[in-house]
Amino acid sequence: MMADENKTEEAVTAETETAVTNEQPAVADTPSEAAANQSPAQGAEGQPRQGRGRGGNREGGRGRGRGRRDDRRREEEDDGIIEKLVHINRVSKTVKGGKRFGFAALVVVGDGQGRVGFGKGKAREVPEAISKATAAARKKMIRVALKEGRTLHHDGKGHFGAGKVTVRTAPPGTGIIAGGPMRAVFESLGVADVVTKSVGTSNPYNMIRATFDALQDQTSPKSVAQRRGKKVADLLGRGGASEAEAEADAAAIAE
Repeated sequence: MMADENKTEEAVTAETETAVTNEQPAVADTPSEAAANQSPAQGAEGQPRQGRGRGGNREGGRGRGRGRRDDRRREEEDDGIIEKLVHINRVSKTVKGGKRFGFAALVVVGDGQGRVGFGKGKAREVPEAISKATAAARKKMIRVALKEGRTLHHDGKGHFGAGKVTVRTAPPGTGIIAGGPMRAVFESLGVADVVTKSVGTSNPYNMIRATFDALQDQTSPKSVAQRRGKKVADLLGRGGASEAEAEADAAAIAE
């Protein structure tokens, strides 16, 4: 009787050990459960090796990627400059293995108070192309004299290649009568009233260069008077206006 009971206990113990040995590990339903079920040794082996390339972060070291530099540069350049993306185009370069595609961006920047510039940049990605164009535009900003801070002092013409543009001063309330790339230039410049016309081409690069050619010819009565060694009232009084009116107009002129 005792022998039969001992055999029965041994059989139950053997079945239990077999079940424990053949038991399959539970499958985690979520990444968090998988991480919780993973042992420290498995975690060390299961983790992918961190990249040591140019953009990777080494353990205990500083990141060498461009993200931090871009953020720092964006914070430094956040100084009230108006940035407008005028045109973006996909370009390709033929190499031995095929074609490499990239992007070309055209950007206009200005402070809204008489300074404006434009630039272009190329890169494999759109954000990098825009940042290159913006940096180039900031380096080539020009000063344009404005009448009363809202319009141009006189009419002007500019051309570049096949593009020809005409810019005209306008009374208050006219608004910006311009389209496409030219509108972006005058909005960044801070002009509120102007009438423009573009003839000959619709290429945004040529239109902007022609517009800048016309803006670079803009002069103010103050600069002309300094160049000729006269007073502003003397120049304004030649149109038949009285001396008092000429002096009042000269005092109201803001460059």
